[in-house]
Amino acid sequence: MRPAKKQRAARRPSWVEASSGPGAPLTAKQDRERATLAHFGVAVGFMVPLAVWLLYRDRGPFTAQEAKEALNFSVPPTLLMGVFFFLGQLPVLGPVFAVIGALLWMVMAFYGILGGSQVNKGRPYRYPFNLRILR
Repeated sequence: MRPAKKQRAARRPSWVEASSGPGAPLTAKQDRERATLAHFGVAVGFMVPLAVWLLYRDRGPFTAQEAKEALNFSVPPTLLMGVFFFLGQLPVLGPVFAVIGALLWMVMAFYGILGGSQVNKGRPYRYPFNLRILR
């Protein structure tokens, strides 16, 4: 007869163990990490800052503030890029609109990375031009 194999205790990832339940307040490190994610997410549009803001706005004050800032910055350019994408299909002026859309994305990505690096150090970041739709 073979001895029964010892079953390993299933370990949960550290990010799961770090929170004490749904809706638990974020630690200072988690607060900074979620805020950084919101700013880095600007490079792909407004969906990442929106998700971070909706999920964590009540759990961490720094995340709420910075995700809202990133969301306010990213909504108008993302919508403009959608317009430039469709205008890019035009036969004559399409390439011009495509280049403008690409430049706009590069500006968004640059400022998102700049904001994320500042927030990761624990410093609040304000974009140089922002409509501040959400207050």
